[in-house]
Amino acid sequence: MAATVEILKKMQSKITCSICRGYFCEPVTIGCGHSFCQACLSFSWRIRAPAFSCPECKQVSQDREIPLVNRRLAELTELGKQVSSKLLESTEEQSQCDTHKKPLKHFCEEDLTALCVTCCETPEHGAHKISSIQEAAQKYRRELQHLQIRLGKHLEEDKELHSRMESPTYEWLHLFHHEKSKVHTLLEEEESRSLQRCKQQEKARWKRLKEYGKSLKDLMLELKETRHLLNLDLLQDAKQLLGRCEAVLAQRAQAVIPVLEEYYTPGLIKILYKFKVDLTMDPTSADSSVTVSEDLKSAKAGEGWQVETKFPDDFPRHYVFAKQSFTLGDQYWVVDVTQLSQWTLGIYTPRMRTFEGMEVDSAVILLHCVKKEGEFYLQTYPGSLNHRVKGPLPWIGVYLRDLPATVVFYDVLRCTLIYRFSALIFKGPVTPVFSPGPPLPGTNPGTMTLFPADSHLCACCYSRG
Repeated sequence: MAATVEILKKMQSKITCSICRGYFCEPVTIGCGHSFCQACLSFSWRIRAPAFSCPECKQVSQDREIPLVNRRLAELTELGKQVSSKLLESTEEQSQCDTHKKPLKHFCEEDLTALCVTCCETPEHGAHKISSIQEAAQKYRRELQHLQIRLGKHLEEDKELHSRMESPTYEWLHLFHHEKSKVHTLLEEEESRSLQRCKQQEKARWKRLKEYGKSLKDLMLELKETRHLLNLDLLQDAKQLLGRCEAVLAQRAQAVIPVLEEYYTPGLIKILYKFKVDLTMDPTSADSSVTVSEDLKSAKAGEGWQVETKFPDDFPRHYVFAKQSFTLGDQYWVVDVTQLSQWTLGIYTPRMRTFEGMEVDSAVILLHCVKKEGEFYLQTYPGSLNHRVKGPLPWIGVYLRDLPATVVFYDVLRCTLIYRFSALIFKGPVTPVFSPGPPLPGTNPGTMTLFPADSHLCACCYSRG
């Protein structure tokens, strides 16, 4: 049996591509004598251009064109695959139970053990789920193949993220610098520290992405190598490999979605208070999924709000407008979202021109908070913000400025910038918008409340209770 397995491995090595670790698919042979799948070689040479070297021996090829398919090697590969399949079947038929000396034709799903027909009748396995070796192997192969597809998709997405990170944009540095410049005398030292921290965080994110990408590649290679395993060997390692795959996939959010860092702007927050306006909500603008309080200062999600709906498609059906609208000047308002896990704040205008020069009808600018698996995420619409936050944000400040038109969101409690929209041109009045949900399953709807214009907010005033 050992000799047969050794012969099988040698035969497979002759018809296996060293790039993808699978059987040749349309094999081509280059000048140095090494062979690869045509698609694998094409991809390898494309990403390594202009050095057209052999992926195996590194010898530089004088020919810059992909060779024609080696038909003889392709036929040999097909023949080898058939022989390998036959050898695997005959080898498994010779495997015997050490106790009863009978062929191992069954598999215990609970103990993950190969069994003979006598083992199946023993009290030890009598109540367990038993299947044939072929059925069990097919089941785990399907699961591993499904995971391989998922890992492959994530690997392609992470390659794209890596390519973006190779030429990083300094959007956050620009936003932070713009806000700090208004109070640069008081905050010059804080700015320097924050810029340094931002670079360190970007470097740390790059490292996390690189490590996550390596984990994906390593698992992809392991999954591809399971093609050549005997059924018994596959079943022995399958559950552990499935567990590692799920563990890596569970790390995706931590690796890919960055944490929204805190860029401290205490002086600016204090300046904005002089632009504070006293808003009230317009109950006639609220749909059936949102209820407004009698004093017009707060709103909550109604019973008809379906938590399954997705943002932003459901937004036009679940909102309430402010009674006040603005055309000129600076306005600032603060909203208490302490009782909410998910919410949306922003502005609405009948017509707007974006910084890209696009004319947009019925335009909204939104900041959306959503909670998934115990983590809070902030998203902007439109915009590029999609970040995790370290915890719930209790008070959100919204600053609206005209000429040049700007909309900025702040974390009032921590005195930090969240996101800034700029270079906008409003073609009509601007109206604040509020959406107090959707509530999470199994929870009671919380209240979204407007702070009065004369309210004083500081950390000592905040209480989670």
